[in-house]
Amino acid sequence: MAFQDYMNETKGELKHVSWPSRAQTINYTLIVMGISVVTALFLSVFDGFFVYLLEKFILKG
Repeated sequence: MAFQDYMNETKGELKHVSWPSRAQTINYTLIVMGISVVTALFLSVFDGFFVYLLEKFILKG
């Protein structure tokens, strides 16, 4: 019976959740994707810069 009580309480709590609208969900998803792309580009630039420094000054090759 404990599992059934847990499921009933969980169902009751989910009724109190304020779910975002479809438009909000799409906007938040696009924001996260945009930040992810900007972060990836930022890290790629620094990675390329450090590879250049390694090849130029440390590996000398």
